[in-house]
Amino acid sequence: MSRDANSHASGSNEASKKKLILEAARALAKPRYTPAEIEQIRRKLIAGLGAQGRTSVDYIVSVLQDAGLRVVMSTKSDTEGLYEEEFSDLLHFSTLDEAEMCLIRLDELLRKFTTEGERAASERVREVAQLGRRRAEMIARNHKVDARKRAEKEEIAQWFGIWLATPGAFFDWLEVRKQSAEFQSRFPPEPEEEA
Repeated sequence: MSRDANSHASGSNEASKKKLILEAARALAKPRYTPAEIEQIRRKLIAGLGAQGRTSVDYIVSVLQDAGLRVVMSTKSDTEGLYEEEFSDLLHFSTLDEAEMCLIRLDELLRKFTTEGERAASERVREVAQLGRRRAEMIARNHKVDARKRAEKEEIAQWFGIWLATPGAFFDWLEVRKQSAEFQSRFPPEPEEEA
């Protein structure tokens, strides 16, 4: 069966996209994937699948990261692994509480690197936060995801945007936001399970 015939099956289109992304990444065999490599992968998808191969950068990034590959979405500088332990696993936020903890860690790192005069590392913190915002926005727009989860991701994307714009005032704003009637009605606390 030809690739064109294969790509007509919508269920297998997603799987074949992921497979092509990973094949293209492995063929490049890079220790990290920057915007240049991601653009190469995007072009290979279009070449392999035609119009159905059109894919967002965020989707390619998420597939690469899910496969455990290192993605650096910086056109400026990578910190060359100097602070990898600080950056590893920062963007795990499936709940509002986890998103708040993620932003607390990002804020701590930004303050630390700013104080130490580590401009590249400070910029990397901001890039990680921008990636977090893009991921949250992507999930918020995905209508296959549960409505409550989409609402949470929309809220989280807003949090990341505000932190990026005004990190110094963010946590004061967040406390006020969480006490607001609109937030309380939109995200009522979940009942605690008994042990």
